[in-house]
Amino acid sequence: MDIQPLKIGGAYVVTPRQFPDGRGVFMEGFRGDKLAEHLGHRMDVVQSNISVSSRGTVRGIHFADVPPSQAKYITVLSGSIIDFIVDIRVGSPTFGQWESVVLDTSERKAVYLAEGLGHAFCALEDDSTAMYLCSAPYTPLREHGINPLDTTVGLTLPDDIEPLLSPKDEAAPSLAQAEASGLLPRYDDCVRFYDSLRSA
Repeated sequence: MDIQPLKIGGAYVVTPRQFPDGRGVFMEGFRGDKLAEHLGHRMDVVQSNISVSSRGTVRGIHFADVPPSQAKYITVLSGSIIDFIVDIRVGSPTFGQWESVVLDTSERKAVYLAEGLGHAFCALEDDSTAMYLCSAPYTPLREHGINPLDTTVGLTLPDDIEPLLSPKDEAAPSLAQAEASGLLPRYDDCVRFYDSLRSA
């Protein structure tokens, strides 16, 4: 299993080693001990979510209050998605920037993103099934969103994709509006929270 940091602090791409044979493929989809070598702490997986999306579905940009927020480990069980990690931590050196990783059933990569980062994805095929391992349970009052089509953020979707958003995501504020209203996590608070996880 190869784990590499992305340019946004707290985000990693994980490429598993696959073992194909005449019966199919075997691989390790998640290794908490290996991931901990990079994070400095174990990811406490307390909830698993599965979403099935039609082509063009865009989910996100979602995030939660820090603390405790919600670290996520995302992989694809069928189909393919473009996964987006967005730095929404006010004061971060990469605030407002994003990275993307294609998650599919060929390379079977996964993405880890730390608490305080924004997450979104776009389904590239019908019935694309994503699985998220989460470090905290879903808590509606602590969950927030930013419109994924905000031109200031500028997520790049394929030209032939017609984005399909939920009413909630469509009505979500822009990054600038979320910052002005004090909705976004602060980078210093996130760093202190990461340090508390490492010292626990």
